[in-house]
Amino acid sequence: MPRERVGLLHQQMGDAYELVRARVRGLTDDEFFWEPAPGCWTVHPGPDGRWTADYAEPDPDPPTTIAWRLVHLATCKVMDHEYAFGRGELTWDTIDHPRTAGSAIEMLERGQRLLTADLDTLDDRGLDEARLINWGEAWPTWRIFWTMIWHDAHHGGEIGALRDLYRYRRRAG
Repeated sequence: MPRERVGLLHQQMGDAYELVRARVRGLTDDEFFWEPAPGCWTVHPGPDGRWTADYAEPDPDPPTTIAWRLVHLATCKVMDHEYAFGRGELTWDTIDHPRTAGSAIEMLERGQRLLTADLDTLDDRGLDEARLINWGEAWPTWRIFWTMIWHDAHHGGEIGALRDLYRYRRRAG
């Protein structure tokens, strides 16, 4: 069973994830919830007391906190596993959104472990099989993994820039 494409996805997924992990190492709750501009999307208790992340369709593209970006990465990994390889029962309304930097990093790690284990079960042919995503669409399996790679690179860079701004703001006084 050929596994060249699987191996490439493993490498890219691991590299992108390590960039994110390096950027969140030592992340404090103060940094996690810091709002770089008024009206930031973040994570917070919802009307029912459960934690939730701000979201709207169509996406108004607001400024965000590190909390929003990191929780977005973590929950997307868990949801992609749930629908493509799991039972497909978890929803955005029932997922337990992390409420601290530490719990968000733990969920990020868990999601990465789940997706890595999922990729381990595949050969190259399996990457072309259609699998469900949480929006109800079917995607080729490779696209699900590539989206997570892109998410890690994109949002990891944003998290890094926000941490840089947070540190600069504190130094600038």
